[in-house]
Amino acid sequence: MIFKPSRYPFLMLTCSLCINDERVARIDIVDGKPLCRECQVFLKHPVDREKVRAELEELMKDVDRAIVAYSGGKDSTVALYLAREVYDVDVEAVIVDHGFMALEAIENARRVAEHLGVPFTLIRRDYSDIFRDALLKGNSPCRRCSRRTMETLRKYAIRKGYRYIITGHELPFGHHPYRLMSGGVVQVRLLAMMMEEERLRILERLPFKLPELPGYTTNCLILGPALERYWEKHGHSFEHGRIAALVRHGLISRERALEKVKRPEVPEWQKKIVYERLGLEELP
Repeated sequence: MIFKPSRYPFLMLTCSLCINDERVARIDIVDGKPLCRECQVFLKHPVDREKVRAELEELMKDVDRAIVAYSGGKDSTVALYLAREVYDVDVEAVIVDHGFMALEAIENARRVAEHLGVPFTLIRRDYSDIFRDALLKGNSPCRRCSRRTMETLRKYAIRKGYRYIITGHELPFGHHPYRLMSGGVVQVRLLAMMMEEERLRILERLPFKLPELPGYTTNCLILGPALERYWEKHGHSFEHGRIAALVRHGLISRERALEKVKRPEVPEWQKKIVYERLGLEELP
């Protein structure tokens, strides 16, 4: 019999630092402990949380005007609040609706933007090609979706004369909280190295209502069905690597991370909306 780790999770090596296991990463025994390759690199070149946050604080002194890549989800909501209320940036909240945003997310976005007195712009796009392809092949749609959205926002920023795009990502770009995009636009990850507990405390100050959607999302109808399809094909979550990185950086507990990468239970109403809108029969 051929051994397949995904079928026998109790026999798999699991990284002692993050949550990676043999389904998703190469695990070596280092000084008597199992460590994935990503964690081995991290231990050799650790990211200094205080240094990243200090660099972010210094950068934000120069940011007087920016757009916030706003999705109506919890992280971009916190980023909008910080940009407006803590850093006193003249911000515009821009949401790109790819055609499968939860209505609750758009309502959250409008409500919070109004509460903060921030201009709100909704850009409608159709990402059906990305989502249909991902569901048919059992792949993740997230990276392609993110790239297309950031390109839309970059063009919008240039057209409107903005130099900065603020996003709600928790992980830095390597050891830095920003990156330079083409056209001279700077993407700032305002939540880089911010603990989840800190973000949740900020949300409590705002009129934010958490939609109950499967997966890690608070705004996207596609994610649940896409995760379900990926689980059927690969036996794990396509978000496993990103969630493992949060544990590696000390931004989320191991227990919380393991909850986030469990196989989702997707309600029938959500799958019905997604498959019908994409013109697909429900896949076996």
